[in-house]
Amino acid sequence: MELLNFIGGEWIEDASLQTMPVINPANGEQLGTIPLSTKSQVELAAKKAKEAQRSWALVPAPKRADYLYEIAFKLKEKKEQLAQTLTKEMGKVIEEARGEVQEGIDMALYMAAEGRRLFGETVPSELPNKFAMSVRAPIGVAGLITPWNFPIAIATWKAFPALVAGNTVVWKPSNETPFMAYELAKIFEEAGLPPGVVNIVFGSGPTVGTAIVEHPDIRIISFTGSTTTGSKVAELGGKHLKKVSLEMGGKNAVIVMDDANLDLALEGILWSAFGTAGQRCTACSRVIVHKDVKQELEQRLVEAAKQLTVGNGLDPAIKVGPVINKAALEKINHYVQIGKQQGANLLLGGEILTDGDLANGHYFAPTIFTDVEATSILAQEEIFGPVISIIEVSSLEEAIEVNNNVKFGLSSSIFSQDVNKIFKAQQLLDTGIVYVNAGTTGAEIHLPFGGTKGTGNGHRDSGQAALDVYTEWKSIYVDYSGKLQRAQIDNNA
Repeated sequence: MELLNFIGGEWIEDASLQTMPVINPANGEQLGTIPLSTKSQVELAAKKAKEAQRSWALVPAPKRADYLYEIAFKLKEKKEQLAQTLTKEMGKVIEEARGEVQEGIDMALYMAAEGRRLFGETVPSELPNKFAMSVRAPIGVAGLITPWNFPIAIATWKAFPALVAGNTVVWKPSNETPFMAYELAKIFEEAGLPPGVVNIVFGSGPTVGTAIVEHPDIRIISFTGSTTTGSKVAELGGKHLKKVSLEMGGKNAVIVMDDANLDLALEGILWSAFGTAGQRCTACSRVIVHKDVKQELEQRLVEAAKQLTVGNGLDPAIKVGPVINKAALEKINHYVQIGKQQGANLLLGGEILTDGDLANGHYFAPTIFTDVEATSILAQEEIFGPVISIIEVSSLEEAIEVNNNVKFGLSSSIFSQDVNKIFKAQQLLDTGIVYVNAGTTGAEIHLPFGGTKGTGNGHRDSGQAALDVYTEWKSIYVDYSGKLQRAQIDNNA
């Protein structure tokens, strides 16, 4: 199937554009093609978005929210179809794909409810016969650049708060997962979203992404992806005085204390490390374990990981699907080789899988290293694959220090049955998300999502905090005294 750009409410066919294939990472099957758009397509999309934005902003927010309710219902109707398509183009197992579609449904319903809130505040004026208040105002056109690992969830985290706040959208989805963007565009059409409110441009990051960040009519950029690319987006956006929201890498850790419920910790680590084949921003890639339970935990972890089935995620019996492409496979393997060279002890996996039905896909074995140095490359850099490093510590204080001694700060977790340790960890772990007696994954849409340090720049996706990304504060003073009143001068006590 040949996908087309969706601009101004129309599917734009342009025979002059080169195309690239969309490949199923599970078996190498070509699913379709996408156009490799140029700056011209971004300019057209920005023009249509700007034209639509003023009238869209004048639609009362509760009425804008009605579109999101309709979108939620249509997502629910198509949940299984969307999940199947998501698994085919991204590779995650079907159970996870269904969960991701549900996340989009939840976000639509949550942000639709914000259409009847969008709270500002009223405050007393310091002068008589004067009224003071603040309201949220849309910024204008929002440029969204989204990754392949959660092509529905992250897109809806960004698009829905932007829309309910009165912005329009120019969206560049990942080239790896364009069918999710196509399916969402069809749902927007079916829901009756006005032309130009959401525009989708396919293409490369250096061409389309850069054009979006540089375009003068696109005033807010929301990016999820690597820290390297995000830093470039921030630099370029800063030159144009744009509001830039970044959600980038992670090097997330599960801390297991000597009093932990090891059965529960085992489940949490397995799900966090090997779900989505480790291709989550919040994936557990470090297990920081107390020396008194290290040997037992790693033995149990190896035995449990051996039972994980690897293969095509459309099979409900499969627990670990493929990684996204050959480049990802090679990157993961590169880090495994570094781990071996630096003296880490490989307990399980560490190899590309090519037997039988796996031969045509991109599969990496669930991999466990132990005796990993906390400052080693293996323990410091984001791998984005099914690889975990076990690091031994002798105290809670050391565990917290090891957790915090990385350049990222997205998610962390502690397993303990000591309430004092738990509350101390909650306070001192320097990540944007902290889990207690759970893994490092599983964010809920009504709480802010994002991190500290190299993970982000202070903004948040999801939750009410997302509205801060897509709105400006406008202060309004209404003086009904009938005379000029000068704040701080006429009120001088």
